[in-house]
Amino acid sequence: MPGRFVVLVIDSCGAGALPDAAEYGDAGANTLANTARAAGGLSLPTLQSWGLGNLTSIEGCPPAAAPRASCGTMAQLSHGKDTTTGHWEMMGIVLEKGFATFPNGFPESVMQDWLARSGAPGYLGNKAASGTAIIEELGDGHLMTGLPIVYTSADSVFQIAAHEEKIPLPTLYRYCEAAREAGKRYGIARVIARPFVGRPGSFQRTYNRRDFTQQPPAGLVLDLLAQAGVGVVGVGKIPDIDDGRGMARSLHTKGNADGLAKTEELLAETGEGFLFVNLVDTDMLYGHRRDPIGYAAALREIDRALPAIAGKLRKGDLLAITADHGCDPTFPGTDHTRERVPIAVYAPGGERGRNLGERVSFADLGATVAEHFGLRAPCGESFLAQVRP
Repeated sequence: MPGRFVVLVIDSCGAGALPDAAEYGDAGANTLANTARAAGGLSLPTLQSWGLGNLTSIEGCPPAAAPRASCGTMAQLSHGKDTTTGHWEMMGIVLEKGFATFPNGFPESVMQDWLARSGAPGYLGNKAASGTAIIEELGDGHLMTGLPIVYTSADSVFQIAAHEEKIPLPTLYRYCEAAREAGKRYGIARVIARPFVGRPGSFQRTYNRRDFTQQPPAGLVLDLLAQAGVGVVGVGKIPDIDDGRGMARSLHTKGNADGLAKTEELLAETGEGFLFVNLVDTDMLYGHRRDPIGYAAALREIDRALPAIAGKLRKGDLLAITADHGCDPTFPGTDHTRERVPIAVYAPGGERGRNLGERVSFADLGATVAEHFGLRAPCGESFLAQVRP
């Protein structure tokens, strides 16, 4: 049997604007470079030794003369800059048409369809907004009326926020399931449950968030792995993003520290298979909130955890670090940014990494995972031969 393959997605960790970024209003975005600059430098000794600084200019993280991992960048072929599109393309689904977005809020037909399906008594909001801002704006009214808060963003996402003491989590999740069913007719990619706690002026979102994504199209690499008997373990929001497809095991996490600890534990106990992990804090807590200092701290936390994770790898295993889009915390607004993403693949026992160049699609990663397990992905160009020691 081949060794294990681990993919750690540092959510939103972009490495520079794509050529079409201006079409999205994102010209000049560079999550890694601009975060480092705003934070006064970014010390990432493990990732620096693996070659992260070779991919874009990162203050405090210079290029490595002899990177210990194989490094490059990946461009996105699909239209969009959202979580679903990015993760699906990683696993072999390239979308020729992007999901529908609703910059002026959802049409009345969408809202009435959702209300009829969910049984919700009504709603507050229904506009494009920052999640933390709209909770502060409408949280008091929500507590008084019991009506859920509905909002969207630049992404194709229907978000429902509710105080955990006002609307129980099972009810919130039921509202979201209904929104996903309604969303199929309108091209909405994802519904997110956004529970929060606290009192007006000090509301806090919780890790009881859930994502309700539309079914991916046929051809998902995760399906191929499952059909071939390869055990797939999804950690964090991975199972939600892929609607559970191909998953032998799903583990929810409460932030990056928990996700990193679970990854290390799984590597200590799991004999074989594919481990797919999303580390969400960089995006959810710091990217969208335009907090480069917090973003830098989250990257340092990940960097500190990598030696222990790498230490659990065995001969034949591969560990890939990548991202699903950008979310430059120094950029105007609160939305994702259209960027290329880093790809660094560490192989235990390898003397030094190779240059993976500029990959034309995130799907190259899925093709590499598939080939590692003796399979052929429907799209993407595998770089497995370049990363094996």
